Amino acid sequence: MNMGGLPPFRTFDPEGPRLLQDLLTRAAGRFGGDEALVDRDRRLGFREWEAASRGVALALRKRGLKAGDRVLILCESRWRTAAAFFGVLYAGGVACVLHPQTPPSKLAFLCEDTEAAFLMTEEGLRRTWGEALSPLARRPGVFRARPPEGGSSSEPAGEEGFPWPEPAGEGEAVETSGTGDEDLAALIYTSGSTGRPKGVMLSHRAMVFAARSIAHYLRLERGDRILDCLPLAFDYGLYQIFFAALTGCAVVFERSFAFPAEVLQTLERESITVFPGVPTIFAMLVSMHRRKALRLPGVRILTNTAAMLPPEHLDPLREIFPNARIFKMYGLTECKRTTWLDPDLLDRKPSSIGKAIPGTEVFLRDEEGRPCPPGKPGILHVRGPHLMKGYWRRKEETEAMLVPGPEPGETVLRTGDWVRRDEEGFLYFLGRSDDIVKTRGEKVSPLEVENALLSIPGVREAAVLGIPDDLLGEALRAFVVLEEGEEMSPLEIRRACQGLLEPFMVPKEVHLLEELPKTENGKVKKSALPRGPMPRGLRGGRGGHPAGWDDR
Repeated sequence: MNMGGLPPFRTFDPEGPRLLQDLLTRAAGRFGGDEALVDRDRRLGFREWEAASRGVALALRKRGLKAGDRVLILCESRWRTAAAFFGVLYAGGVACVLHPQTPPSKLAFLCEDTEAAFLMTEEGLRRTWGEALSPLARRPGVFRARPPEGGSSSEPAGEEGFPWPEPAGEGEAVETSGTGDEDLAALIYTSGSTGRPKGVMLSHRAMVFAARSIAHYLRLERGDRILDCLPLAFDYGLYQIFFAALTGCAVVFERSFAFPAEVLQTLERESITVFPGVPTIFAMLVSMHRRKALRLPGVRILTNTAAMLPPEHLDPLREIFPNARIFKMYGLTECKRTTWLDPDLLDRKPSSIGKAIPGTEVFLRDEEGRPCPPGKPGILHVRGPHLMKGYWRRKEETEAMLVPGPEPGETVLRTGDWVRRDEEGFLYFLGRSDDIVKTRGEKVSPLEVENALLSIPGVREAAVLGIPDDLLGEALRAFVVLEEGEEMSPLEIRRACQGLLEPFMVPKEVHLLEELPKTENGKVKKSALPRGPMPRGLRGGRGGHPAGWDDR
């Protein structure tokens, strides 16, 4: 595939990095003192970043880390997370980045599930890790950073564990670990259908390849400045630091998008050129823009993944970012990125998720494993070097996702996502296998209904799911968030849908909310929305109603 004049991509670069930490080693030599990481309390060049990482590696090896040992990273400081991640790799370990708001019960589970050898953390998070580790029979070694000079932690300092490692000096080399490119580099935990998080096992080869492929089609370059306000426990946020090490661009960290005005100030102050986001972030920006016009001409690349970017948001985003190329992307943690749509095709294919990323292939199969012709929905399968090795200690779930491919002995990823292909080979996401709703004998993609809802003036966010129904088999239930100051009843929303959708796709129920529940990564958390009887006595918080559900 060569969309929009994209230069050819070499699947294997014989002169390129083989291991993920090689990216940082090479960057320190090529880009030296160029700014690499910008956090609230630190600005690091590439040499400083590499020295900080080598210091972590030396300390881990001194304390007994062995090749393949797992190390958990739980830090609020993002530059420290970036240093620890590469330090673990330099030492030959496997890195696992956790969200700083991870509750103690989940941290305890992850310590046991990974059999972690060490925890890299901070004194300010003592309440979390202290409570998590206290009942464990097998405790990981703890490296903890104290608060900055003049700061204070929420708990007394304490002396258990080891101080955060100092940067390595120029003469302090890390002995080679003997790591191969098929060895594990990272475990990234995602939500599991059983309610237990599951660790996606990613090799050095997979992560290096994915970083190269994505940086290639985005055309990232030295001098770019990426704003990263996504959690580093989320692979979308984590990969931004790989792009920096690969291309020589800088990453400017924001802890979240909770205070949009501050993020917009950072965009201008730090001369940001690349802005990765998710639909909820862009929905907030569009809503702000409609109240008071925003204009950020310095951004040249806008990227979206995690969920579909509604076509209705494209024009407002072009007004906000008049010089930006907007990249719609689709993927899943199990292979990082699957497809991308060239920005030049946005107007012609506004609902498409594009084609396979460079160096990979995708194809569709029906539930019996037969190829799907254009127009017929099928389950997306992915081939390429970027696939996970499996789920950590989850044999059955691994076998359900990694299935035999076209070539003898080959494994491909069966994503479980329903997708349609048009005559030109462009793909359209329909929903997860467990998300497709069958109502009145027809298969309905909740995403298609959500896009229709979002096209209604005054609707800011929408989520649609299927609920049991004696007559229909399943009925469509929609949850809607209105723009600030808008007044619209559920009945009015249903009537608007009747002009946009086929009758069987119109939601049977519409409920108004103040906001949709979100995951820590900014995705709508549909599992938190009720599929059974709606709670009584609660209303939607619009038009003077108390906050809660609206069951009219």
